[in-house]
Parts: sequence; C-alpha cells; structure tokens
Amino acid sequence: MTTKDQQVRNVKVTRVLGRTGNTGNVTQVRVEFLDDTTRSIVRNVKGPVREGDILCLLEWEREARRLR
Repeated sequence: MTTKDQQVRNVKVTRVLGRTGNTGNVTQVRVEFLDDTTRSIVRNVKGPVREGDILCLLEWEREARRLR
C-alpha cells in the first residue's frame, strides 16, 4: 500500500441526527470536512460522539442513508 491508499480525512461533527441500528448502538451524525468546509456528509458512528468532536475517516466517499 502506498501513502495515497492510506490517506485519512479529518472531519468535525456538526450535528447529531439520532440513534440507529438494532439496539441503538450506532449514532448518525452530520460531519464537515476540515480541509473543505463547504462539504458535509452524513455518517454512522459507533461509540460515544457529540457535537464538536473530530473524527478520522478512512473512507470518505460514502454517505449513510437517512434515518426514517
């Protein structure tokens, strides 16, 4: 693997949208890229998370489906 393959993106949690998953152990959040503040996506996060947290995304192309 080259360094390009291992590139990560840092994002900031701007809004917690809700809990999802069978047991509610996954949180759906809207994140904003630190290197491009005009771009934001919705992601699923496992574990404790709150607004203002910085996350490292290993894969940043995919967006989570919205909660119903």
